[in-house]
Amino acid sequence: MIRLGLPVAAAIIAFDQVTKFWIVLDIMAPPRIIEVSSFFNIVMVWNRGASFGLFSSNSLWTPVFLGTVAVVISIVLAIWMYKARSRWLGISLGLVIGGALGNAIDRVNYGAVADFLDFHAAGYHWPAFNVADIAIFVGVVMLLFDGLIEKRRANRLEV
Repeated sequence: MIRLGLPVAAAIIAFDQVTKFWIVLDIMAPPRIIEVSSFFNIVMVWNRGASFGLFSSNSLWTPVFLGTVAVVISIVLAIWMYKARSRWLGISLGLVIGGALGNAIDRVNYGAVADFLDFHAAGYHWPAFNVADIAIFVGVVMLLFDGLIEKRRANRLEV
């Protein structure tokens, strides 16, 4: 499944980096809030931490540490992908790897992750996110679904 998952990862990295490049250097120069609809804005947020800004700090070592963790996790997931037997699993691992490496590239380039998609309702805003974050979320949901379905299949009584 590596021949399926790696192109998925590469496509996610490319799409993520193109959108971030466009947002950072063109759309958000200068930074501002662009109201797209009553529930969606384009904003410029620099996430110096992990998910939802956890472990955020101004330390020079934070992006190095978090980027290294993303690369190590991506290597472990690539090994899993190499051993995978289903297309679903290969695609889901490719999504997670692509998202993790897309955000790791930001940490190298900017020292933080560029987030720009801002959804909100009734005055409450979900933390801003990006294409890589979407890929990681979808990939993890697919992995969970795959695990649940496979577990159900393994627990069936064959008559």
